[in-house]
Amino acid sequence: MMNKLADASSQSPGAADAPAVQVRGLEVSRGSTKVFDRLDLDIARGHITGLLGPSGCGKTTLMRAIVGVQKVAGGSITVLGSPAGAKNLRHRVAYDTQAASVYSDLTIEQNLKYFARLIAAPASDVDRVIEQVGLGTQRSQTIDSLSGGQESRVSLAVAMLGEPELIVLDEPTVGLDPVLRAELWQIFRGLADAGTTLIVSSHVMDEATRCDSLLLMRAGRVIADTTAQQLLSDTGTTDADAAFLALIERDAAASRSSENPAAASAPKEAEPAAPHSEGESEAPPLTRREAREQSGSEQ
Repeated sequence: MMNKLADASSQSPGAADAPAVQVRGLEVSRGSTKVFDRLDLDIARGHITGLLGPSGCGKTTLMRAIVGVQKVAGGSITVLGSPAGAKNLRHRVAYDTQAASVYSDLTIEQNLKYFARLIAAPASDVDRVIEQVGLGTQRSQTIDSLSGGQESRVSLAVAMLGEPELIVLDEPTVGLDPVLRAELWQIFRGLADAGTTLIVSSHVMDEATRCDSLLLMRAGRVIADTTAQQLLSDTGTTDADAAFLALIERDAAASRSSENPAAASAPKEAEPAAPHSEGESEAPPLTRREAREQSGSEQ
């Protein structure tokens, strides 16, 4: 887990107006597989940006690149005005990985005191973050006695030590029930309202509605940079899952068209009409129910 203490003095003039993260021409390869091929994106300050997409689309690799722990083959990443991974970002950026990075044989309070000392955060931060994540009555429990949701909140508390300007959370709600997910999102919203920038990855599409902005990814590409409301409007759907599926279909069609433009633009030949006897009228079209029943009888 990477946790950083905020250092407002390192901000340059006009930094508040610049994106928290700027990615330009990012190239990342894993073995012979190219994960990103000249990826570009911006992430606004003081908002919750949802990084959404199916497993394997590149969300974790992008997050690792943003916090400066991912080897990149090309391009640039600017975080809070500095190159990703720069020394002056160590007190300004926090990274919470998918796996809880806390010690199971220590109590909540012991874990937080340990990490607070590592990053030179004020001792008072321990009490502050314990209360913020709602674990005041469990502070003396060891991590191995907690539920999965409680352990996730301890990891979040560690990331909040030092009041970092940017918090990067890799699927923090995975495996949690709806109640616990809602509680964590309330914490995220409180942090954003206080001015913290959050990047939250997820493959649970209904979490899109809780974000201020969305980056929807597929196969190492950003296929939409939008908001939840605009996403539903653009796709003519009423829920995020359907909207994302519509985008995937649209993206796949565009890919097929670019790979074979001649076939995509060629007019389709009209199918010959089925012959019928003179004076015989065409049968009316089947209803959906009739079609299903006929299909079932033919199988």
